[in-house]
Amino acid sequence: MKKLLLLLLVAVSTVAMAQKFKIKSGDAKFLKGTETVNVVFDYSEMKLLKENYTEAEYIPRRIEELNKKTEGSGEIWKKQWERVKEELWNPKFITIFNKVLSKENINTKLKENAQSPYALMVKVKWVYPGWDAGIMKQPAKVTTQLTFVETDSKKVMFDIESVDAPGDQWGSNFNNETRVGEGFAKTGKTLAQRMERDLE
Repeated sequence: MKKLLLLLLVAVSTVAMAQKFKIKSGDAKFLKGTETVNVVFDYSEMKLLKENYTEAEYIPRRIEELNKKTEGSGEIWKKQWERVKEELWNPKFITIFNKVLSKENINTKLKENAQSPYALMVKVKWVYPGWDAGIMKQPAKVTTQLTFVETDSKKVMFDIESVDAPGDQWGSNFNNETRVGEGFAKTGKTLAQRMERDLE
């Protein structure tokens, strides 16, 4: 039992250290006093799993995999997949980012399709859904490029690389897309925390 507990603690600490958050250029000071920042999500070059599948390659593979387990479940999953970005992943990122800054009484907020002098481009580069088998599991991972630009000139003001943001929850989570959503939440949280000192 002690050995199992030790292994679980090592696994949790490994996950906690897994995310790399690197500022490539700039800082967030230019956003002081800006209440709304437009946010744009770009999934056009997203790769999936360790095999680096494109989305076009991943979808039929996943449909086939699910249909082998339960007939018709692949098509049900596809309908959910088509909605998951707009209905889960993007909102998770935005909501947690806004919540973190709001707790610090910082009024800067992200909003999709907003009129703003600045935009945050969230380029999704890699997604790994992880897995959950009850006693053993591996969290999802999300890698993104986070680039703040001037809306009109497209000048880069602040550029960050977020690698392997972990997506997991306490207890069991058997839904791949929900685990990935937690990776987006973690990305939004870490970004807001890194920006706090520049915006205070």
